[in-house]
Amino acid sequence: MSEEKIVLKAEDLDGYLTQEDQDDLKELQDMYEDTYKHFLTVNEDSIAKSFDAMGHKMQEICAKHPNIKVYSFETEEGAHAEASRVISKLRDINTDHAQFMYYTQRAFEMLFRLAYTDGHSDKKNHIFVKTPVTSPVQNYAVHKIPDIDDLIENSVMCVMLRGALLPSMIMSKEIEEYSSHGYVSPFALFKISRDDTKKENDMNYILNLKNSFFDLEELNGKDLIFADPMNATGGSLVTVVKYLESQGVKPKSIKFFNVISALKGSMRVTRALENCTCYTLWMDPVLNEKAYIMPGLGDAGDRLNGTDSHESPRNIIQLIADYGSNIAGLYRSQLRKIEQTVLGKL
Repeated sequence: MSEEKIVLKAEDLDGYLTQEDQDDLKELQDMYEDTYKHFLTVNEDSIAKSFDAMGHKMQEICAKHPNIKVYSFETEEGAHAEASRVISKLRDINTDHAQFMYYTQRAFEMLFRLAYTDGHSDKKNHIFVKTPVTSPVQNYAVHKIPDIDDLIENSVMCVMLRGALLPSMIMSKEIEEYSSHGYVSPFALFKISRDDTKKENDMNYILNLKNSFFDLEELNGKDLIFADPMNATGGSLVTVVKYLESQGVKPKSIKFFNVISALKGSMRVTRALENCTCYTLWMDPVLNEKAYIMPGLGDAGDRLNGTDSHESPRNIIQLIADYGSNIAGLYRSQLRKIEQTVLGKL
C-alpha cells in the first residue's frame, strides 16, 4: 500500500476488546438471532418483547462503559418518546430524502443537547435580540442560554466524508449558535472507506490521504468532534485518529456523535482511543457478516446525499452544491470554512 493510503484491519480493532466485551457481544448476537423467527411470521408482540429484552441487556452492558452515552439510557423517561419517534422515521423504508434530512437534523440537535447543554452548565449567557416590533419604540428580547464556551470553542469538526458532511455542518452550526463569540469550528476532511468486498471479521479500513484535507497543527491539542449518522464497526474513526496520533497530534478530547451505533462499534472506539466519548441517539445490538448494523436504517450516506455513479463520484464541492440554496443559506458560515479548507490545499 502506498504512503498515500493508510489501512487498518478488523483484527486490529478486535484486539482492543476484553474477554468480557466479547462475551457480552456474543450474548446479544444469540438474542438477536433468536428474534429472526419472529421476523418471519411478523409476530409483533414477540418482536416487541425481544427488542425490550435486548434493550435492557444493552443498558446493562453500557453501564460498564462510562464513555458510551446512549440518549435513552442517559435522559429522563419523558425524553425517550422523542428519540423513538425520530429513530423510527429514519429507519422507515418509506421515509423520503427530504424527511430523512429533517429527522437527521433533529437527531443531531438532540445529541448536542445531551453532550453540551442538558445539566452541564450552571453559568448562563444572554442573547439580546432586536425584534421586528418598532412601535412605540424598537423592541428587544433577552434569552438565557448555558455558558458552554469553554466546552465548544476549542473544537474542530472532523468529517469522514459523504454521509458525515451534513451532520458535521449541523453540529458546527449548534456550536456557533451557543458560542457567545460566534465561534465557527474549523473543519478537517478525511477520505475514509471500507473494503466492502470483505466480511465483518476481516474488514479493511482505508484512509486516502491524497483526497483528504486537513492541517495537523490545527488538530493538535483540540477537542475533535466526529459526527456520523452510523457507527457500525468503529473502524473508520479509529483509523483516522490512530493516523493523526502517529503524526504527533495529541487531541485534548474526542467526541463521536451517531444517530445509530452498533454496540460493538462503540466498544471498540472507546477501548481503542484515549479520552473518547461516544454519544448515540440509539444503540443497535449486532452487525451482520457484511458489517451492516441490524436492524439499522440502510445506507445513511445515500439516503442523505443521494447515490453516486461508480464511474463519476461527486467531489466535496459538488456534494455541497447539490444540497441546494436552502441548506447553503442555513449553513453559510460552515460552508465557507469547508471551502477554505478544500481550496487551500488545491
